[in-house]
Amino acid sequence: MNDSKPRPAHIAWAILLIIGITCFATASFAEASDQQKGTVKHSDHAEAPPLRDTAPLKEKDGQRDKPIRLLGAKNAISSTPDTAVQSFAVSAPTVGNVVSFDGLGVGGGYTPNAAPPDTNGAVGDTQYVQWVNESFAVYSKSGTLLYGPAAGNTLFQALGASHPCAVNNDGDPIAQYDKAAKRWVMTQFSVTNGASIGYWQCVAVSKGPDAHTSGWNVYAFRYSNFNDYPKLGVWNNGYYITFNMFAGNTFVGPQLCAYDRSAMLAGTPANEICFQLGTAYGGVLPADLDGSTPPPANSPAYFVDFGANSLEVWKMTNVNFSVPSATLSGPVTVPVTSFSAACGGGGTCIPQLSTSQLLDSLADRLMYRLAYRNFGGHEALVVNHSVTAGSSVGVRWYELRDLGNAAPTVYQQGTYAPDASYRWMGSAAMDNSGNLAVGYSVSSSSIYPGIRFAGRAPGDPLGTLSSEITIKDGTGAQLRTLNRWGDYSSISVDPVDDCTLWYTTEYLQSSGTFNWSTRIGNFKFAGCGQPATPDFSISATPASESIATGTNANYTVNVAASGGFVGAVGFTVSGLPAGANAGFNPPTVTGSGSSALTISNIANGTYTLTITGTSGTLTHSTTVSLQVGTPPPPPDFTITASPSSQTVLRGSSTTYGVTITGTNNFTGTVSFAVSGLPSRTTASFTPSTVTGSGTSTLKIATGNKTSRATYSLTITGSSGSLSHSTGVSLTVK
Repeated sequence: MNDSKPRPAHIAWAILLIIGITCFATASFAEASDQQKGTVKHSDHAEAPPLRDTAPLKEKDGQRDKPIRLLGAKNAISSTPDTAVQSFAVSAPTVGNVVSFDGLGVGGGYTPNAAPPDTNGAVGDTQYVQWVNESFAVYSKSGTLLYGPAAGNTLFQALGASHPCAVNNDGDPIAQYDKAAKRWVMTQFSVTNGASIGYWQCVAVSKGPDAHTSGWNVYAFRYSNFNDYPKLGVWNNGYYITFNMFAGNTFVGPQLCAYDRSAMLAGTPANEICFQLGTAYGGVLPADLDGSTPPPANSPAYFVDFGANSLEVWKMTNVNFSVPSATLSGPVTVPVTSFSAACGGGGTCIPQLSTSQLLDSLADRLMYRLAYRNFGGHEALVVNHSVTAGSSVGVRWYELRDLGNAAPTVYQQGTYAPDASYRWMGSAAMDNSGNLAVGYSVSSSSIYPGIRFAGRAPGDPLGTLSSEITIKDGTGAQLRTLNRWGDYSSISVDPVDDCTLWYTTEYLQSSGTFNWSTRIGNFKFAGCGQPATPDFSISATPASESIATGTNANYTVNVAASGGFVGAVGFTVSGLPAGANAGFNPPTVTGSGSSALTISNIANGTYTLTITGTSGTLTHSTTVSLQVGTPPPPPDFTITASPSSQTVLRGSSTTYGVTITGTNNFTGTVSFAVSGLPSRTTASFTPSTVTGSGTSTLKIATGNKTSRATYSLTITGSSGSLSHSTGVSLTVK
């Protein structure tokens, strides 16, 4: 922690992170694939008065750099190129005026003292509630401040003056709105001195739709391990929450829990049911209900994280809080297009204008929320995370369907990286017409971190987002060794029209440290809530194919119906050389469906093929590429170092430049190691990884007792299964 002046609370936080002693038993399950019965816990609870009758507590003084706990299991690096990168532009759906105002932070009547802000919020019937580290505020929808800023533990004073939730204001907050019940759900953890007094999740549920004038039912749930990174989802039969559990600094696996929603709405004692998973998983999100249509009867609650080129899905069923008991099944592995988690698996690599200070990506986990919607004809889950995209970082987003099947399917997916800027820390949701929006942060060496979003209409080609729209340009960079950014943002859907999307995240008005600002913006897709025009979209996989001479090329052509489209779509393909044959099976698709395209008798060469679907006056096309003959060599890289030799006085340091040159469209992330060093010598690489092509500096520092000699050093670069080395010499005098 980077405190401006040491305080006892800071020391306690550090002891908590180092010791991590557990004092409350919890069940652990070695295999998450088995059906499990969960551990049952009971909460402390009380009734709290309305906020209008409660004086806001103030945060403690001092600047706090919240520690990051990366999940080793999630450092997914693939040596296969990301073929889901959107390769062509799509016209932006018509969006009404983008309206925004400053939330908590500089310019919003608030002085930040913690980083990152963990910016999140939710929209209700008449208000917007935003919560950051370590205060919350209630706004009218026009941006008028109604209450706050107030320290988060203001909500939990009714638990008693000595209760950890009332004493501690540790953050990692979530603000939610239960649309069906018209209640606010607010939660943060209490972890200070957790090794001795327990780790707590503090939850407040309002008694009405007005966050300012309604009373609150407040609860506290206790855990034996550090309940890091809590994420809460609203479901029809419970409030579901996930944690990344740590014993000290050791990750022990995610925990998936269900809170008794009915009891918490009524203000009565509430049970909790929890399942502890192993360390092979991490960054699990609970499904969060959007819209006025609940899940189908007896629908499970869904949980998702990502694995190696896959999503992993759990289902919680048979939830009975009065027994209490539940069953957890999964994970079911859902394959997705290959990806590499950004910044070498979740590290720090996001550049900014006018500084060498990089920002962290938190790419080792899915980004909040896992937004669920029941459209009647189908159910959908949308979610995103940050991935390597060529030489930068992009937002990988997914829409899952067929949730009632044994294994959900990826209806569409894409990596949004339209230029060399870095896009990360996203949040995704859909309105009631199926328009999808993803909000995110954007930065590069030529722009300050800003706030943008991109969207798509249901009839757009699958896997694509439109040209992006700016909510707020940043005008400053984060400085002085502070790399923490995020750790999450939030997009939510207005319950009044079920169309207006509200997004909040951070930016800086001027360069500095601990001087972030936040923005709360809203926008609406044209036509949302209006009867849709029947139409369809067409896409094809794979996007590119490479085959040997004399073999066939095979593609799958997908048709997606929108607006009640039920017409028959026929297909043609153009761009083939003379003599080639092409056939579709089936030749037409009615409504939504797929057809197999087989191409034979193709001469050697490289081709761009246009596949067209036609139904009456409606026509849509998509393109794929085809390489026939000797396939191009696979992506690879070379490594060189200069100078080839260095001489250094012992006790001093010297440097070498290490250059990675990508070949054949190599976009992987290369990490470095050096061997052959003499004893009493240290080595470091800056930066620690290079994506695609680039340069790193190897610094070697000798000790006062390093032996005088000439040493042969081997510098190795590795990316997935690829590894290359180069040699240099070091003479110590």
